[in-house]
Amino acid sequence: MKRALTLAAALSLTTTAALADVSGKLVLYTSQPNADAQQTVDAFKVEYPEVEVEWFREGTTKVMAKLAAEFEAGAPQPDVLLIADSVTMEGLKAEGRLMAYADADTSAYEAGVMDPEGYWFSTKLITTGIMYNTEAPLQPTSYKDLLKPEAKDMLAMPSPLTSGAATIHMAALTSNPDLGWDFYEGLAAQGANPQGGNGGVYKAIAGGEKLYGFVVDYLPIREAVKGAPVAFVFPEEGVSAVTEPAAILSSAQNPDAARAFIDFLISEKGQQLTADMGYLPAHPGVAAPEGFPARDAIKLMDFDPATALADDMENKERFLSIFGG
Repeated sequence: MKRALTLAAALSLTTTAALADVSGKLVLYTSQPNADAQQTVDAFKVEYPEVEVEWFREGTTKVMAKLAAEFEAGAPQPDVLLIADSVTMEGLKAEGRLMAYADADTSAYEAGVMDPEGYWFSTKLITTGIMYNTEAPLQPTSYKDLLKPEAKDMLAMPSPLTSGAATIHMAALTSNPDLGWDFYEGLAAQGANPQGGNGGVYKAIAGGEKLYGFVVDYLPIREAVKGAPVAFVFPEEGVSAVTEPAAILSSAQNPDAARAFIDFLISEKGQQLTADMGYLPAHPGVAAPEGFPARDAIKLMDFDPATALADDMENKERFLSIFGG
């Protein structure tokens, strides 16, 4: 027993020493909002003060366009990507652009949240469900409630041609046997005209121009706490989620610092930072922020990012055939 304890202590000291040795420049490309990115970097530097973090922030589409140009030039800059969705990560993984980190401690997370081979790691759950104006005559509990007469011509939706979250929501709902593409055809018959992103949907419903729609959770939940006339529903069928995954590029110049950054993001401390920012943490042991139900009360719809990647063009073409360009 004494020998085992001595070995454990030695391993602990070795790990501590290794963490202390993490240094140099870490280049991060992220789609987080600027304030969130700055908080994330600042909190990481408290844990790893010898690492200099250089970061670039834009929406996922623009981040990926910049990165594609760098790949083409043979000079990718980032060590770590922290972007909106796992489908984009699956594309990079298929191209051999990501470095596996199989030793990352994901033991606290439920199956399906992380890439099983350790190529990408979810940092939060930004779910999409139903938002409604509290003056609306109907309080929906199911997606199918949006097909009722009360919702006719009062629906707002982000477009999957614009929003990654809307793309994933479409893939999750249309693959659900109780909804499928018939549900999207029903939304079109109800007068839904998907366009733009989640911000526009929020404004239309909060302002009363529309009364119901799909939107990412934190927009109405944060504003409802402040007194806005909106509510968010986690429908009985479940919600889809983008997970803002992080990944290490296979071309990373500082893989040690990159692994440390991943470790921080998925640690309880990193996940508490996520909750403090007002997002639903991916870690089931970290409490949700004000306005959210308990994590174990939220049902996530089945979603396979690899399948969604393979079906992406077909799904968007079918969407266009239903709603028009």
